[in-house]
Amino acid sequence: MPTPAEPGVLPSTKQLDAEQLYLRDFINTEAGLQDYTATWQAMKTFTQQRNKTTPDQLWLLEHTPVFTLGKAADKSHVLDAGDIPLIRVDRGGQVTYHGPGQIMVYALVDLARRKLSVREMVTRLEQVVIDVLAEYGVEAYGDRDAPGVYVESKKIAALGLRVSRGCSYHGFCFNYDFDTTVFNRINPCGYPDLQVTDLKTLLNLSPRQLPAKAQLCQQLVAALVKQFDYRSSKQLDK
Repeated sequence: MPTPAEPGVLPSTKQLDAEQLYLRDFINTEAGLQDYTATWQAMKTFTQQRNKTTPDQLWLLEHTPVFTLGKAADKSHVLDAGDIPLIRVDRGGQVTYHGPGQIMVYALVDLARRKLSVREMVTRLEQVVIDVLAEYGVEAYGDRDAPGVYVESKKIAALGLRVSRGCSYHGFCFNYDFDTTVFNRINPCGYPDLQVTDLKTLLNLSPRQLPAKAQLCQQLVAALVKQFDYRSSKQLDK
């Protein structure tokens, strides 16, 4: 089964439309959980190989458990990693956790082509999550000083980017349904008192039911297409 670690040769841009967003969905397939380091290397390879005509891509996946530190993160915010791997990567931000039950949305976007600053890119990614949560009656908000999305001061989506050659990689992590106590092992995003929540917990407090993962992925993609003014999205053959 193909994985993000096997990007292969970039498809010919002659057959692709730069105004479409091309999807690589590894959640709603038999691909299973993805190794973080391999996925990270694949994102870097894609970004290094792309050119001004390469269409943007969006990767959807879940990782095996891992803590990641941003390139300038303070390791003292890792309290007890235990048997979970700890990896320092090239995104911004401090320490966070990725694992099963979290939807990773990796946005490989040419910022210049979409006429976006890094700040606006962050704001629009936050708005994607805010818009989707609103569909479930959940009021959420971003924070300019601590990027991500919050519900009543609890973080439901962490965000971190790397921009290289004018193009982004990494993206955001949407907390869908998982054991949030793993965040007791770190100071999430560098904040000792920050609490983390997930969509299942929020919807348990309301009459609404947790959507299927496939449905939520579709909503996230649709919201991102709208926020970034793509003409449409299209599944890319893996």
